[in-house]
Amino acid sequence: MAAAGAVALTSLLTLPHAYAHGNVTPQGVDTTGLPKVGDKWLEQNPYRGNKLALTVGTSAYNQNCARCHGIEAISGGIAPDLRQLDRDCFGIKNETKKQACYKETDNYYLTTIRHGKVRNGAVYMPPFEGVFNQEAMWAIKTYLETRRESN
Repeated sequence: MAAAGAVALTSLLTLPHAYAHGNVTPQGVDTTGLPKVGDKWLEQNPYRGNKLALTVGTSAYNQNCARCHGIEAISGGIAPDLRQLDRDCFGIKNETKKQACYKETDNYYLTTIRHGKVRNGAVYMPPFEGVFNQEAMWAIKTYLETRRESN
């Protein structure tokens, strides 16, 4: 009887931790004040250096991305460390090639955030197209770029 009680108590104490991530509802992102980018999906971040985009992106990241990708984009191992997203571009000396690398990374980022990541039928990241507008997605990328620079 005592063993059954111990098992039950252990289960009750560990269950909340096992389901800590669970299903989460994305939080809306207010992009009021950001320049509109239109209906066509862009290939590059239009908000680099935009202070309002940084503010919007920081908030949006913290509310929607940090639970998997880590606070301040420092991954705890659940999902990729997004500070490393465009690390392959850093050392490129040729400026034209470097900008092409950043453009390619931006395209990869946008495709991933729009469509999510699924492997073998398992959802590793949900799609955010239809949840976030393009302005919100690029604002989050603007935030991530500042995290890269602070490393």
